[in-house]
Amino acid sequence: MSEITKALLRAFASLLHPRMLLLMLWPVVIALLLWLGLAFAFWSQAAAWMQLEFDQSAAIGWAITVWPLTMIATHLAWILLALLFLPLVLITAVLIIGVFAMPMMVGLVAERAYPKLELRQGGSFAGGLWNSVAALAWLAALILLSLPLWFFPPLWPVLPILLFGYLNQRVFRYDALAEHATAWEMETIFRRHRRELFLLGVVLALLGLIPVLGFFAPVYGGLAFIHYCLARLVQLRDEPVAIQQAVL
Repeated sequence: MSEITKALLRAFASLLHPRMLLLMLWPVVIALLLWLGLAFAFWSQAAAWMQLEFDQSAAIGWAITVWPLTMIATHLAWILLALLFLPLVLITAVLIIGVFAMPMMVGLVAERAYPKLELRQGGSFAGGLWNSVAALAWLAALILLSLPLWFFPPLWPVLPILLFGYLNQRVFRYDALAEHATAWEMETIFRRHRRELFLLGVVLALLGLIPVLGFFAPVYGGLAFIHYCLARLVQLRDEPVAIQQAVL
């Protein structure tokens, strides 16, 4: 069984703990209320601005002549805003969990599943906050760089999943290890297992597409990354010193 599969199964077991019930709700509720308030205040202005930008763009003008965009051209701005609403709620929930909820989740998981794992405090709250800000900035940059690809319908289902996969792993991996790993251990795990970390993020992004259940995906994702990263940390510390130094 792969470490990713183990992490997903262990995360599901941890999700059933009574203390996780509140965590499954409040980050998503806060994110939902925040974006509902912004939508109520600025929806019409945002739609009008987007429609103006579409009308002035030659690339978009060409794109909406291609089926099926011709069917929705007159309402494209409103449709795009509606499609952006759920991703924005989930992104905000991921950031809230990464900054505020992960320490409690890590403590609970470590106490039950990794009680002998020594705390070495390689990260901090400020580091976690900066990591989340950097993750959001990189996500925005990747979205801007990938904008030309969004005009090709076959890529529509793929791009959001890849982008959410990146965000998941970038936010959760740091917070999963901040209390237990040294800075060297964190960097080593990130470098050694970058592909699996990204794959785990993509799997969780796919789970986030499931209606209703997707709202609880951020907490489940945090737990999955905690289990995966702490298990990798245990493996790293079990290695002989010579092997650890060889990766420097």
